[in-house]
Amino acid sequence: MNPGNARILLVDDDPDLLHLTRLRLASAGWQVDTAASGEAALSALAAHRADVLVTDWQMPKMDGMALFDEVRRRYPALPVIIITAHGTVPDAVEAVSRGVFGYLVKPFEGSELLAKVKQALSLSAVAPASDDGEGAWRKGVISRSPQMEELLAEARLVAATDASVLISGESGTGKEVLAQAIHRASSRSNGPFVAVNCGAIPENLLESELFGHEKGAFTGAASRHNGLFLEADGGTLFLDEIGDMPLPLQVKLLRVLQEREIRPVGSARSVPVNVRVVSATHRDLEGKIREGVFREDLYYRLNVVALKLPTLAERREDIPLLARHFLERVASRYGKDVSGFSQDALEALMTASWRGNVRQLANVVEQCCVLATSPVIPLALVQKAISEDTVSLPSLAEARRQFEHDYLSRLLRLTGGNVADAARIADRNRTEFYRLLQKYELTPTAFKVVN
Repeated sequence: MNPGNARILLVDDDPDLLHLTRLRLASAGWQVDTAASGEAALSALAAHRADVLVTDWQMPKMDGMALFDEVRRRYPALPVIIITAHGTVPDAVEAVSRGVFGYLVKPFEGSELLAKVKQALSLSAVAPASDDGEGAWRKGVISRSPQMEELLAEARLVAATDASVLISGESGTGKEVLAQAIHRASSRSNGPFVAVNCGAIPENLLESELFGHEKGAFTGAASRHNGLFLEADGGTLFLDEIGDMPLPLQVKLLRVLQEREIRPVGSARSVPVNVRVVSATHRDLEGKIREGVFREDLYYRLNVVALKLPTLAERREDIPLLARHFLERVASRYGKDVSGFSQDALEALMTASWRGNVRQLANVVEQCCVLATSPVIPLALVQKAISEDTVSLPSLAEARRQFEHDYLSRLLRLTGGNVADAARIADRNRTEFYRLLQKYELTPTAFKVVN
């Protein structure tokens, strides 16, 4: 967040203190609105957004805690800092347990105030809308980091064309979210967005899923099926984990991209399609090209524009925004009265390694919310969730790949590298079995028994 864009609402019934505190906050480059009472503060919030509310505790009629309660009801994402006197410190500590972001004890140094507001700003909600008022295209992209803003600017430019886009990035970085944003920013936004994980569908079904099939084209094809390309006609088709697509299917995909038409399995005729393809991978496709398991001509057809998502560790300033976003969503889903994280819990989130990126953060926040017994999530709960998070478990697609690799290896060991016997045990024809061996880079001769 650009400091000049941050907006602070300051509330105090003492005009001298109000003026002095406003000057301190304004010196940091923030926009500062003021209110002389709790009631005036609520009116100000109704008229203008605020990123942080700073209020005195002791005020006539509506005091600081009463104001907080009302703000929490109306604007649950707005961080509140309370200024208190020594005599009310125990009450202030209790207030923090109820969801107040923090408190300052009079008299306090100006640097303390600025530091506390900066911390609160790290929680202040979501991605800024674009200047032209069309920020809805990036809905779901929760970010303010320079890396992501630069990437989104590129994505917005690309979206205006019909060029194919290849999104790379580690698992869990949000490749499908970015693909959806590109779709929404494009001239195809009124058309369908269809996503498919190329590594999660069995090889013998993937062609039918993509291109469709005619009735009776194969055993089990009881009716005609359009396929995902036709479902995405006029819109965007997102091919996730494109690096896992089998070589024979890569040839057919290349033909579709070149000719803009598909041929369903079992059909003698081609069908024209109008689809923009966005693909994604966490693999090194150039390395797979050198290994001979990914076609170079398909790579260049898909990689007209390349976008690379940063890891969560490379955009740590986005962690508080993402954590609050996930917490609000999960708390609403489960009906939990949970409003935020304690300061040390937030610091733990900020410094964690996040090998599973944004997906892991979402899992940790969900576990914390489910187990929380107070409105503010404490450090211990965050530490427990991070240590026990299921990021160590592979995705379903990765687990399936690992199982198939191990299964094929065991078959080849069992049969001494005899492909015909191994294919028979696996209940697959030899051609299909050879494709599987090629996919997992298994050489039958390596398993032959040497006497």
